Amino acid sequence: MFPSPIVAAPMAGGVSTPTLVSAVARAGSLGFLAAGYKSVQALRAELASVRSTGLPFGVNLFVPGDPTKNREPLLAYRATLAALADRCGVVLPEPRYDDDGWDSKVGLLMDEPVPFVSLTFGLPDRSIIAALQERGTVVISTVTCQRELLVAQEYGVDAAVVQHSSAGGHSAVFDPSQPAERPTTDIAALIASLIPHSTIPLIGAGGLTGGRDIRRTLDAGATAVQLGTLFVRTPESGARQIHKDALTSPAFPGTAVTRAFSGRPARGLENRFMRDHRDAPLGYPEVHHLTSPLRAAAAAAGDPELMALWAGTGYRAAPSIGAADLVARLIAELDR
Repeated sequence: MFPSPIVAAPMAGGVSTPTLVSAVARAGSLGFLAAGYKSVQALRAELASVRSTGLPFGVNLFVPGDPTKNREPLLAYRATLAALADRCGVVLPEPRYDDDGWDSKVGLLMDEPVPFVSLTFGLPDRSIIAALQERGTVVISTVTCQRELLVAQEYGVDAAVVQHSSAGGHSAVFDPSQPAERPTTDIAALIASLIPHSTIPLIGAGGLTGGRDIRRTLDAGATAVQLGTLFVRTPESGARQIHKDALTSPAFPGTAVTRAFSGRPARGLENRFMRDHRDAPLGYPEVHHLTSPLRAAAAAAGDPELMALWAGTGYRAAPSIGAADLVARLIAELDR
């Protein structure tokens, strides 16, 4: 099903560039474009760029949830951020909901099918999954626990990315308002716990740092592994240099999970903004849009303390080498 056991994760916000995905594909592995936060026109252009390689690749979609019903915590959070916004010289918008252009992006992938589509933040109507499959697309759900895996299998997906809590970026949990299942020690343990309940191939993700971790995860039953943070410092990555530098900086000795930037749990390098807003409300994408001007101003000013520096717990292992070289290194490490 997959060209190799190495999959480069979709990283929204410009990190997963067509150049990165193409480099991973040319190295014999599978990369994913991230459709999140892009217009359908921008996504179409990226599809054309990667498709020109003639090699397999995938596209990740954010499955839209419902608008946040209780807006009072969102408006209170906006008021809390007002003084910081003044200091940064920006105006905070009203918290607003959108579906990230869901219908237009699904329509594009129906009209111009790709080999793989992965889904994050839940599952769409079964008819959409079936329609993608009818066009020859392998449909992959992102899950975080047994409960979500069973639902994904019921919906008929072809495979599942199993995301451990150590993964960088947004948690793929279907409903962040629900209590999380008791966490396992690492992704290998999580895969091992799910294998008895799985009828589809599983891809392990979260906290992986190299060949030894990957081998343990594959031996636990995963068909492949998905790596994100390890690719952030590659020259093909679209991450800002300030983000790449922060992964090696002693100023950021650890990661934490926060809702402060987007209203959804996400893991990143712990910085001042995260510490100052530990009680940020749930509400995605409303909080994402609310804090967007602050994050943009921080990036322009070169201030990592106010930026979302997404990273998994294994971030110190991210090398500054080409994506193809990284894939080759990881494959070689598997054979040791």
